[in-house]
Amino acid sequence: MSNINQYLKAATRDNTRRSYQSAVTHFEVSWGGFLPATADSIARYLADHANFLTHSTLKQRMSALAQWHIDQGFPDPTKSPLVKKVLKGIRELHPVQIKQARSLELEQLSAVVDWLDIELQQSASSANLALTLKCYRDKALILIGFWRAFRSDELCRLSVENIKVHANKGMTLFLPRTKGDRQSIGQNFKVPALKQLCPVQAYLDWIDFAQLKDGPVFCGINRWGTLNDKSMHPNSIIPLLRALLKNAAIVEPETFSSHSLRRGFASWATASNWSLKSLMEYVGWKDVKSAMRYIESSSAFEALKTIK
Repeated sequence: MSNINQYLKAATRDNTRRSYQSAVTHFEVSWGGFLPATADSIARYLADHANFLTHSTLKQRMSALAQWHIDQGFPDPTKSPLVKKVLKGIRELHPVQIKQARSLELEQLSAVVDWLDIELQQSASSANLALTLKCYRDKALILIGFWRAFRSDELCRLSVENIKVHANKGMTLFLPRTKGDRQSIGQNFKVPALKQLCPVQAYLDWIDFAQLKDGPVFCGINRWGTLNDKSMHPNSIIPLLRALLKNAAIVEPETFSSHSLRRGFASWATASNWSLKSLMEYVGWKDVKSAMRYIESSSAFEALKTIK
């Protein structure tokens, strides 16, 4: 691979590249469309899938097709008035309620940690190395994920060499890139040391027991207790979280996702009287609307109580 191709590839993230390629393949192979496409064919493609794909998925398909045309030097047909009008009509005739992950409450987080602590005691007494490692890892993962409101991919990108622990204060996590970091300059995230449910102590316990000196913080563990040299995949975080919630006897664990950690922290911070500005700065939200989607508030219900 030439230097130019290497940098061109690095300019687009792997997940975006894969999803765009999948969308182009679906249009060209599965549906039988021709590239470069016309505005009319794009409109027919949208109409044919309006009953089966969500509006957000259709927009993602349009972004992929638009990028293909731009990369190949063709006019972008997705920007035509016809395509925009068809998309608007689909949104009107096929409204979809936005599904949001269930917020993880502090009591539920505490229940999971309590269950993990019990498992740690039992695994230590039975000399079950694999289970002990998993308990230490999972405890650190869920506590850091909650208190830092991290996405699953951000958790999986944490590396030991990019974390600095400050005695009795907290730790600083550096991520080379995040979803909101469009310039890819990296960002530091501070994590405070807490008296209870402490993410800092959980992290220290994990890397000390696993003897991690560098590499991914959250790696895979096989049944013999051998650590994988690669990070966990972001898609593995949701089933892991749901399994922990189920073991901790939390009802309907299937309603939670990795975003539950993010929403849980945002709701906790709001209930603890954090200002919206402080919350946005801590989590890294640039847009107020994005932040508000994660906040669960009972203010509307409280207002209704005042109506006689």
